[in-house]
Amino acid sequence: MIELILGGVKSGKSKLAEQHAINTGLDVVYIATAMKTFDGITDQAMLDRIKNHQLQRPAHWSVIEEPIALAKTLSEQVSADKTLLVDCLTLWLTNLLLNDDKTLLRQETDQLIETLSRLNGDIIFVSNETSMGIIPESKLARQFCDESGILHQKLAALSGRVILTVAGLPHLLKGSL
Repeated sequence: MIELILGGVKSGKSKLAEQHAINTGLDVVYIATAMKTFDGITDQAMLDRIKNHQLQRPAHWSVIEEPIALAKTLSEQVSADKTLLVDCLTLWLTNLLLNDDKTLLRQETDQLIETLSRLNGDIIFVSNETSMGIIPESKLARQFCDESGILHQKLAALSGRVILTVAGLPHLLKGSL
């Protein structure tokens, strides 16, 4: 089953996703999409967030860091005896938007949707819901909101369960708990 857990920053979505992964009773492969540097510049705030996530999740989980080739990684890792937890799609989308190869965004997002339509296994996606406010002023921010909204809609259509997390509280949008 594919599960999509959406929410704002610090809404509790990652914690919920981790609990759902534990509840499957399967081995968990955590797929981290964050990049520790952007254009060679270390972002200390991002490094702190990554460290907090590392401390929060069980130490025995396998971890794969994959900032770009998500569909390929999912194809290689999916199996009936494990749960894949991807955290987070909006960081992955940012990596694609900021990449010098401007064809990569469409190529990788299309490949993800195509790949998911044929995979069998438990996959939990975490993503930030970013488009619930005003339309951003900058072109890049508007593109990010548009692309994440389109990606979320396509993933929600493929998902057996979709949850919006607000203030640590899950709100079921699709499927059952």
